[in-house]
Amino acid sequence: MRVTLGTAALTALLGLTSAAQAQEKLKIGLLLTLSGPSAVLGQQARDGFNLAVKDLGGKLGGREIDVLVVDDELKPDVAVTKAKGLVERDHVDFVVGPIFSNVAVAAHKPIVDSNTFFISPNAGPSNLAGRNCSPFFFATSYQNDQNHEVLGKVAQDRGYKRVYLLAPNYQAGKDALAGFKRHYKGEIVEESYTPLNTLDFQAELAKIAALSPDAIFTFMPGGMGVNLVKQYRAAGLADRIPFLSAFTVDESTLPAQQDAAIGMFGGSNWAPNLDTPQNKKFVESYEAAYSSVPGSYAMHAYDTALLIDSAVRTTGGKTDDKDALRDAIRKADFKSLRGDFKFGANGFPIQDFYLVKAAKRPDGKFQTEIVEKVFDDYTDTYAKECKATQ
Repeated sequence: MRVTLGTAALTALLGLTSAAQAQEKLKIGLLLTLSGPSAVLGQQARDGFNLAVKDLGGKLGGREIDVLVVDDELKPDVAVTKAKGLVERDHVDFVVGPIFSNVAVAAHKPIVDSNTFFISPNAGPSNLAGRNCSPFFFATSYQNDQNHEVLGKVAQDRGYKRVYLLAPNYQAGKDALAGFKRHYKGEIVEESYTPLNTLDFQAELAKIAALSPDAIFTFMPGGMGVNLVKQYRAAGLADRIPFLSAFTVDESTLPAQQDAAIGMFGGSNWAPNLDTPQNKKFVESYEAAYSSVPGSYAMHAYDTALLIDSAVRTTGGKTDDKDALRDAIRKADFKSLRGDFKFGANGFPIQDFYLVKAAKRPDGKFQTEIVEKVFDDYTDTYAKECKATQ
């Protein structure tokens, strides 16, 4: 027996289906480090993303959203399991994260192989910018080397003849020192790698004191950076040997480092005192909501929400046509908190970079502040190795 729907009934059924689809929530998975010594980095990214959602009225691209937050524990194997859960069980439309590059490299394959868009608000490992780039991977932050390149150029321009290099022994640490050396042509007196999550640097500080370089350059994010800066200051080295870094002295570490970090230099694509109305509003809103000064982790995550909002709005709320959604992401049709922003061919930003310095504000809070622009509309060096069609 064949049942035939009349035109009116069929139209009504299709209308109900369309309404159900329109009401379906946009699913976003936040894959971030939310435990251990580096948890503050993931917390800033989570809070920055949530603040943007609030400022956008609780919707992205006109759709209600469901944000699933998971802790990668800074463990690649854990990240792979949780990434698979987000894409295979929860069927998220976007995965946003992670903070650390070893986690990004591990989680990359299960996410992009599922044709899910993977947007990094921090980690930017060189291989994902170059030979292993994917049309499903974008970064709203930078390629890892770039902030470190700022300090390499500054060290070269300031005539430092001998520099000591120090970083944790994982992909981002190696990218950091590679970035510094791209523009620094002086003598590297030593290149030291410590185990990830090292908190005692007495052996390294003894070497620095003995070698007496013109400056040190380091990349030590999170709790590692807190301890290094305090120990460096306590050892009496801060007044003798200039301290250059990226992600070691920033808004995630300054609340713990405080006076020990004042005057230390960093490299960044942004600082809280960037003088634009949009950025001032963001910093004020973030401080009011979370009682802390936002760092780049929060800024990039805020921008990521703006990016997703702009892309989904461009596609009329639809996410099933991956090519159309990718094109909409690539347009980056939103106003970044940092000002100039567009995507390069590999899905990484083309943007400005600055020398920044740790300072204490009149209200007693600590932040980094822009000293000078070092690179203008800067493209990462690995973009030319990307063969994927973005």
